[in-house]
Amino acid sequence: MARPYRIRQYPLDSGALEIQFIEEFFGEFDRKKTAPEIRARLAGREHAILMVEAELPEEPGHWAPVSYRVAHELRREETAPKLADLVRRLEGKVRFAGQRVLYAWLGGTRSDWRGQGHFRALSESLEEWAAEQGFREIVVKTKNRYYEMRGTLTHLHFDVIHHEAHPLHVGESKVYLSKRLGAARRRPRRLAFDRYQTV
Repeated sequence: MARPYRIRQYPLDSGALEIQFIEEFFGEFDRKKTAPEIRARLAGREHAILMVEAELPEEPGHWAPVSYRVAHELRREETAPKLADLVRRLEGKVRFAGQRVLYAWLGGTRSDWRGQGHFRALSESLEEWAAEQGFREIVVKTKNRYYEMRGTLTHLHFDVIHHEAHPLHVGESKVYLSKRLGAARRRPRRLAFDRYQTV
């Protein structure tokens, strides 16, 4: 039986453009990421842009990205203001010395393709890629109100390592999660992952 979805790793330029296009299908973010912004963040550092592609029902035979996950290496000595601030907030919670740390920066699914497990499949695929590249910890930052994302990360055994309460809105509080990698901690793919073909 043909697999209905496939996961592909994209190069930087085409991946950034696809993400910019996918974000047009989001309604919950005040500001959408642009291709130049994504290229500027990822250029010159190890990264992965993974996407789920699906055959579009309105265009049989045409496959297009419907979900994505982006991650990049995070170093103790970051110079970009946003990343330096992130490292500062993780001080004492993430060990940078003697190991490589991966920051799962962006991720999302087109609103018309949600609820089908794509985020989880991409997260598991990203975890495998990270382990193969020698990363030993994955860090994720999210908001308290993204309950589905937090639920998926809990199922994938991510631990909450830091919480920053918002002074007015609980849902806007920031949650930082982490997962240590290594042969003893890796889990087999779930059966639903068989729906995906890696290309």
